[in-house]
Amino acid sequence: MASSISKRARMVLLGSVVLTLAVYIIPFGRIVGYPFLLLSTLAHEMGHGITAVAVGAHFHSFHMWPDGSGVANIGGVSGRVSQAAVAAGGLVGPAIAAAMLFTVGRNTTLARISLGILGALLIVAELLVVRGMFAWVFVAILAGACLAIARQRREWLAQLTVVFLAVQLACSVFSRSDYLFTPVAHTSRGPMPSDVAMMAQALVLPYWFWGGLCALFSVAVLWAGLRHFCRA
Repeated sequence: MASSISKRARMVLLGSVVLTLAVYIIPFGRIVGYPFLLLSTLAHEMGHGITAVAVGAHFHSFHMWPDGSGVANIGGVSGRVSQAAVAAGGLVGPAIAAAMLFTVGRNTTLARISLGILGALLIVAELLVVRGMFAWVFVAILAGACLAIARQRREWLAQLTVVFLAVQLACSVFSRSDYLFTPVAHTSRGPMPSDVAMMAQALVLPYWFWGGLCALFSVAVLWAGLRHFCRA
């Protein structure tokens, strides 16, 4: 039984990778892949927000713009370590989200249930912290898609969706890795200190050190998630 689950899971992973490659090969692939850029931004900013709540601060709002940039408005962060943790939460957010999706994606039933939970959580986020029409529409579409697929009770489709999303987030860890090694973030609000620059301000060591540490952590988390997904 375990062997059949592992074989099916690996086939789903292979299918997700093939679909991902197709997005970048077909004409207008960048347009097709645009929602996945927004998905990684959502995971990044929600990583900031969730970490802020975890350290006792406040997650006021999340904004995202058509160019794929976003900002999480955080308040009440006290202490240098907490400030650094909130900054790091966004950097490792996509990797953690990908690893969690790989973990639940191994099992078809759990994948469908998790997809429904994800859709519900996105609706809660929509009501509490998502601001701005563009971000509101994107999160609403994503939540609706998750809930619609979960309700169909086609567990193979839910599993494929969960693993495909995990692959997209895993890819974003590498495709947007340059952000880990820059002191300035360019958003629609204008330039501002990057997350690694904020970590450097809080914890003294240079920004590239914290960028490298977050990169290593992200790769380790992804490896753990994939290893669990592909185990025999």
